[in-house]
Amino acid sequence: MAPELQNLALARSLLDRAADSRTSNQTLDELFAKAKIFQVNQGKFFWSDGAGQVNQANQANQANQANQANQANQANQANQNKSGSSGSSASGLSYLEPDSAQIKSPEFAESVAERFFLGLAPNGQPFFAINAPFPDGTENLVSLREVGTLLNDLEVGAVMHAVALANWHDVHQRCARCGETTISILGGSTRKCPACEAEHYPRTDSAVIVLVRDRDDRILLGRQKIWPAKRFSTFAGFLEPGESLEACVVREVAEEAGVSLSEIKYLGSQPWPFPASIMLSFTAVTDNPEDAEADGEEIEAIRWYTREQIAVDIASGELLLPPGISIARRMIELWYGQPLEGVEAWR
Repeated sequence: MAPELQNLALARSLLDRAADSRTSNQTLDELFAKAKIFQVNQGKFFWSDGAGQVNQANQANQANQANQANQANQANQANQNKSGSSGSSASGLSYLEPDSAQIKSPEFAESVAERFFLGLAPNGQPFFAINAPFPDGTENLVSLREVGTLLNDLEVGAVMHAVALANWHDVHQRCARCGETTISILGGSTRKCPACEAEHYPRTDSAVIVLVRDRDDRILLGRQKIWPAKRFSTFAGFLEPGESLEACVVREVAEEAGVSLSEIKYLGSQPWPFPASIMLSFTAVTDNPEDAEADGEEIEAIRWYTREQIAVDIASGELLLPPGISIARRMIELWYGQPLEGVEAWR
């Protein structure tokens, strides 16, 4: 049975990661020579809205942009996906030519040597990323938070992979066993220690995110202290060692909101490379809603919502929604029964 949450903004991908191609440097060289290559660093990359400008999607209209982007993608996605093209000359990622002066420059030499092989498009087009600093003052740099909903399925999968790899490589330069500087191998999918030969692999931190309901089908939302005023969302937390996903769901909600849970149901997942997580979404039911209470540490306030009440608070500005790119937003909309429009807020 397919998960209820489908086509999540950052879970889209069309690239075949083609792991067998990572094992041969000759194969990687041949693929790189005909690849689409883009630069990433510190979560940023070049992107154009088609008018030579970065689309400065703000928090208030990002949901509308997401809907418009999805409609546009339905019209042009098929051609882009088949060709492996993102239309970067008009709208999309900005690519570097394999034989360009920038790729061949001494400043890029180390980064090119540690290039990331991201995979093959449906037509066989290779995709690579280069993790290299951008010059100070570089314009038209964006993050996935800004344009993740606007990238097509091919691009978002490539950027998600590249950003996650770059985040990991940046903070895992030394061997955890002996402290020696490691080197990137296998197309960026692994780092190896030349001293003790230990191999190190990218980590992904698993986190559960939970939509709590009561028997009257109200939902419970909480507000973290670090969030902007009036922003409420679902409850989330990281999986601990030796813990099952279901146990984590129960523990996190009990810790943060004080209620017990049953009827735990998986909804879907979305990678969240900020810097290295995957969000595994669940819904669950509580039979003691009267015991709901914020822990006062991470969660400072909680609210029960009916569908009517949430619509009123969104319209009045009393409730700020999680951003449209987040799985939390989609979970709330799944319960509500249709997309919600209102002011959004990041941290």
